[in-house]
Amino acid sequence: MTVDLEGPEPLYEQIAAVLAARIADGTYPQRRRIPSEAAICEEFDVSRPTARSAIRLLNERGLTFTVRGKGTFVAEQQPSDEPAGDGTSG
Repeated sequence: MTVDLEGPEPLYEQIAAVLAARIADGTYPQRRRIPSEAAICEEFDVSRPTARSAIRLLNERGLTFTVRGKGTFVAEQQPSDEPAGDGTSG
């Protein structure tokens, strides 16, 4: 997944989508750090405010949380409340 510098979507939203996909596929495990703002700036060639906005969006969506002085970590994903559908009916 790459960011489209010429596309209509804001860069921070595109970066957040890439990071969210990495969280979903296990690249960034639960309760472990995601890359720092500086690393995001370097990887995606964006400014620090753009990287910060991407992280803020992930935090707002409940995918990550930030610990001051330590970094941003992947939040623990709650198990789905949907029934497993064991095929039995009452």
